[in-house]
Amino acid sequence: MIDLESFNPENRLNESAVYGLLNLDTDRLLMIAKRIKDKYSSSFELCSIISYKTGRCTENCSFCAQSSHFNTGIEFKKVSVEEVIFKAKLMKNYGSKRFSLVSSGRGPSKADMDELLSIFERLKKEVDIELCASLGIIRERDLIRLKDVGVSTYHHNLESSRSFFGNICSTHSYDERIETIEAVKRVGLIPCVGGIVGLGETFEQRVEFAIILKDLGIRSVPFNILIPIKGTPLENVRVLDKSEVLKTLAIFRIILPYATIRLCAGRESVLGKYQKLALNSAANALMIGGYLTRPGEDIERDLELIRSLDPIKI
Repeated sequence: MIDLESFNPENRLNESAVYGLLNLDTDRLLMIAKRIKDKYSSSFELCSIISYKTGRCTENCSFCAQSSHFNTGIEFKKVSVEEVIFKAKLMKNYGSKRFSLVSSGRGPSKADMDELLSIFERLKKEVDIELCASLGIIRERDLIRLKDVGVSTYHHNLESSRSFFGNICSTHSYDERIETIEAVKRVGLIPCVGGIVGLGETFEQRVEFAIILKDLGIRSVPFNILIPIKGTPLENVRVLDKSEVLKTLAIFRIILPYATIRLCAGRESVLGKYQKLALNSAANALMIGGYLTRPGEDIERDLELIRSLDPIKI
């Protein structure tokens, strides 16, 4: 059991205590998580993304609508720089602190990289918003180029635990993803690393995943909930219920006391009105404005949700 009076967020919790959390009920875990969140991560922020390039991905991540290995009906497209600038300004006006360009594929080609750098240069000049990139497995020299044009954060999800990853992808390895994250840290960019729950992993593997993020020193954690997509290998996977998601979020907060845990895709349909409980107790950031292949919640409804939360620091 975790003793909150002697809890030190700098320390790695011993694994018996961490796995022991699984024996607690969800309400108890949320209470512990809230006390930790209120003390160590009480600030709140909004973030947003745009899909720079959608579809025709060479990788076979079994949850993904954009993989060329599956027939999901997603058509290939790229957005124009004008579309990027427009959405960045719109998201800024809605209160988003960060804006990310996300690209499908294993990693950026030279042509994509040159175009993306040009877009980021324009964004830096025209929109007062923190810039993030999510471009896949990438060379260290390209990370440096991103940093030089004003990108502050590089997003690269691990998706799940090491012990489960082989069940959802075979076209690249967990170690390749880890190396990308280490390269991000070496060049001085902020790593944003999270994943998806509900892929078929166990609760123990979710704990394992959170421990991996802790050991990597990750302070920005996107938290997605699988909504099965027709045509993917996971189209018939059972959708998690809200209690499972809330319990997982609470455990993530306890293991990652300082992290900005970003409630992202799947939150609307799985958590519904319980998003408020999730944000008051464990998560402390929200992605607004839609996702890669799904529209997401209406922004005005999200802003209404935010106004209903316990007092927060933005």
